[in-house]
Amino acid sequence: MRFSQSFLDEIRDRVPISQVVRMRVSFDKRKTNTARGDYWACCPFHGEKSPSFHCEDRKGRYHCFGCGVSGDHFRFLTDLDGISFPEAVAIVAEMAGVPMPARDPEMERREQVRASLTDVMEMAAQFYEKCLQEAVGAEARAYLRNRGISSTTQRTFRIGFAPDSRNALRQHLAQKGVTVDQMEACGLIVSGPDVPVAFDRFRGRIMFPIEDSRGRVIAFGGRAMSSDVPAKYLNSPDTELFHKGNVLYNFARARRNAKDTPLIAVEGYMDVIALAQAGIDTAVAPLGTALTENQLELLWRVTGEPILCFDGDGAGLRAAWRAADLALPLVQPGRTVRFALLPEGKDPDDIVREGGREPFDTVIAQALPLADLIWMRETSGGVFDTPERRAELEQRLRALTSQIKDESVRRHYAQELRDRMVSFFGAPKPAARGGDRAGSSYGGSYGGRNRPGSRPGAASGRLPVSQSLARSSLVRAVPGTAMPLREATIIVMLVNHPALIEEHFDAVEPLELTSNDLVRLRRVILDQFAFGRAVDREKLISAIEEAGLRPIWAEAEQRVKAAYLWPALPEAAIEDAREAFSQVLHLHRRVRSLHRELRAAEAEMAAAEVWTEEDARHLAELQAELHNIEATNALIDGFGIASGRVGGRS
Repeated sequence: MRFSQSFLDEIRDRVPISQVVRMRVSFDKRKTNTARGDYWACCPFHGEKSPSFHCEDRKGRYHCFGCGVSGDHFRFLTDLDGISFPEAVAIVAEMAGVPMPARDPEMERREQVRASLTDVMEMAAQFYEKCLQEAVGAEARAYLRNRGISSTTQRTFRIGFAPDSRNALRQHLAQKGVTVDQMEACGLIVSGPDVPVAFDRFRGRIMFPIEDSRGRVIAFGGRAMSSDVPAKYLNSPDTELFHKGNVLYNFARARRNAKDTPLIAVEGYMDVIALAQAGIDTAVAPLGTALTENQLELLWRVTGEPILCFDGDGAGLRAAWRAADLALPLVQPGRTVRFALLPEGKDPDDIVREGGREPFDTVIAQALPLADLIWMRETSGGVFDTPERRAELEQRLRALTSQIKDESVRRHYAQELRDRMVSFFGAPKPAARGGDRAGSSYGGSYGGRNRPGSRPGAASGRLPVSQSLARSSLVRAVPGTAMPLREATIIVMLVNHPALIEEHFDAVEPLELTSNDLVRLRRVILDQFAFGRAVDREKLISAIEEAGLRPIWAEAEQRVKAAYLWPALPEAAIEDAREAFSQVLHLHRRVRSLHRELRAAEAEMAAAEVWTEEDARHLAELQAELHNIEATNALIDGFGIASGRVGGRS
């Protein structure tokens, strides 16, 4: 049976190749990086003890560096299981939830038409490229030079120029045997009953070819050279090849380059091109519309945590809100988004042209998690000085979290927002034992009015978050982004004593950290080890700098030095560091466990009609143990000033 290329592409795109390979092999936990769709295993095609079999979700390919086998989803199944190609297609189609097509002569004819249309689009792209380099393209070349777009970048992105003529492209294609029907089917000309003579759709515009996920030209975007035309940017219409809600500009190139850097969605062609010229070659852009669900799915096929970057104006912020609403119901474990909000009045093109890539890297490094953006939007500019207003905020947050389809993520979002409500308004007011109490799914009634030191009619912590503050570096003050000393100590010890990474990899990888900055540092550190790179202190610090996290590392290191935690410093003997690390790791896990138990106990008591003595005693015991741990001056036995061993071994 012959399958259309579009059908094979669809089911390959819907099913990550790791899902197919996972049915036959077990992935190596240390080398595999699930967040990046990068998997390693012992090769199933030849016997080996160390993993040299590699598959990448973003490429949809596997390769063994030992025996040399390689292929896609179907090749893996046919070669390993000895089944036929149609049987392999049926397996992947079932995994994708797509029915197998019946033999359809009309569909096969359409596939042939699509193939011929792809050829026509390639001819058009070559024509536009040629025109840009000729006399007719002189003004366009000058414009690109003024925008800082080099000739090398122009060739990389195949930028061209459509002459200001009604029939230049039509005549060129006609000479090559392309029919008017084919040109119309590609969206290259405008024709119809009310158009006496068909004419070129793109005229007097700089042309940006739009490619599909396989790098084939399927559409164009054109920027007008004249300010008199109604549309500054014009895209191809939807055709047999092109549906703009399913395509991202530069997706094929960005996917190839997205191994060690995040995938970044920006707003326009020029942003993508300017970033690539500055060395950031993993940017994509939707095509003149808000991000769609299908485009978000494309991003998630490459990385579990793409960064959505929006211009620093009101329109950009509104676009970020829309994207958050789009993503929230779809998030799953390992599939979310982050938001980079640019300075007011700036777009990525402005930033890299004025200061190079460093200021843009800083913006990306400060990208907000989805939960932070949701919280920022719902509290921005708000005044919550009455119980009714606080209840309204709580109701909105509850409605938002209920949209999340994945049960486990929905539960964690509800807990996160409960914690933020408590932090924002203060702890719930305790109710009398056995009395009637107003329950709340966000932790009860927030009683800021009657706390000591609060002024009448206001609640402590009820300051609204302004949009300008939210864009600034002060956004780290949002709950969940501070840098606790104990967590900083763990990360600093891993860098200063890399032997601890291998010894405690399985414990450190899933360790719960409250600081988002330290989570990012940990990711860089563990990636160095997981990908089999040599790990010593200098190389780890170099990797941290390359990831744009040097300020975070400096802050963590300074916190540890200021606390005189000498076993964390590079001068400490490995035996002392090893003993101290085991203790601080145990302490940290116990504290996090106590916090979870305490939240659960408080929630149960808040929901109970009557508090029993056993409930109260259990809660008091948890609070006492947590207080004793947190009140300890030294993080672990032998740390710091309390031990008298400051700055080195005694």
